[in-house]
Amino acid sequence: MQTARRQFVIVGGGQAGGWAARTLRERGFSGRIVLVGQEAHPPYERPPLSKELLVSGKPSSSSYLWSSEKLKDLEIDFHCASSAAAIDRSRHELRLQDGRRIPYDRLLLATGARPRRLALPGTDLPGIHYLRTIEDCLTIRQALASAERLLVVGGGWIGLEVAAAAVTLGVPVTLVEATDQLCGRSLPKQSATYFLDLHTARGVDVRLGAKLVSLKGPEVVERAVFADGSSLRVSNVVVGIGVEPNVELAVECGLSVDNGIVVDETTRTSDPDIFAAGDVASQPVDVVGPRHRLESWQNAQNQGIAAAKAMLDEESRHRELPWFWSDQFDLNFQLLGIPDRSDRIFVKGDPCTGRFVQFFVANQRINAVAAFNSPRELREAKRLMLGKLPFDASSLSTSAVVQ
Repeated sequence: MQTARRQFVIVGGGQAGGWAARTLRERGFSGRIVLVGQEAHPPYERPPLSKELLVSGKPSSSSYLWSSEKLKDLEIDFHCASSAAAIDRSRHELRLQDGRRIPYDRLLLATGARPRRLALPGTDLPGIHYLRTIEDCLTIRQALASAERLLVVGGGWIGLEVAAAAVTLGVPVTLVEATDQLCGRSLPKQSATYFLDLHTARGVDVRLGAKLVSLKGPEVVERAVFADGSSLRVSNVVVGIGVEPNVELAVECGLSVDNGIVVDETTRTSDPDIFAAGDVASQPVDVVGPRHRLESWQNAQNQGIAAAKAMLDEESRHRELPWFWSDQFDLNFQLLGIPDRSDRIFVKGDPCTGRFVQFFVANQRINAVAAFNSPRELREAKRLMLGKLPFDASSLSTSAVVQ
């Protein structure tokens, strides 16, 4: 199609938005590309923020996808440190917070998500942190340099990775989780127990079923108070209790929203000229269920690329098989699929060695695979899952079965 006179606008300067912008240019789009990002950085990867960037002292630029110079080479008009305020669908126009108006022929919303805030007395005290941006990471890294004890609130992935990073730096850590297991939204107990044992063995004070009721301190946070009346002296707090998708722009302009911006398999929203990708998109995932919002590095990149192709009217179908990874201490963990739709777990290997695989099966098909220091095992399982082929435990030499 003729693109030289067209203008495509992308809201969100993260991984999904960055890959979409680059893909548009690499696929031959010759019109103007406007990339609007809230942060002062060019597009970057978020996984290092709770892992190597937090521990190693590397510069923040090490997590950049590309430099600002690369964006210029691609002739991408990058508006950094800018916030979108509203979408006028009838005029095909995006309005920024500073009043500027940017017309679009097609618009991509890659607005991501924000940390869910802790709603308790004392959460406005200095020393309480959330981790989502490079600035958040650098602030926490500086705090850990002199921390006496870190309190991590939330036993999900961010909480576990921050706890592992802090212990690696020599900081005593107490991790509290309100439910009776770690990673309750993404893992069954059979998997979560391994993470509990891993962190406990490394000295993390893990408290399950612990209900935090307030944080106290005259000037900075100094003490955490729990529902059972106990308290804990802390010098810093990191809160990791999940995220909320940034759907406000979509809601206000009348797009369909259901735990994220609803998109079809081409990433198109209920408006044919508006697309969505990344953490904010509620997409069909037929391998594991009808619809899902995927908060992962892989999905942000791949869906951003798919959105760019769809904006160019290329034949593009995006149905992601959920894949997630985490590094904690000496553990590399990878999860393919969604395990909560399974009724049996087959185990290959010995958890005592730290190298094993869990296959989550229902109706003789694999719904998910959890690989603990065993990345090679995912390849065959992925083939079976994508092909919806029957699972044969004997062919994979599984050594144990858990009902």
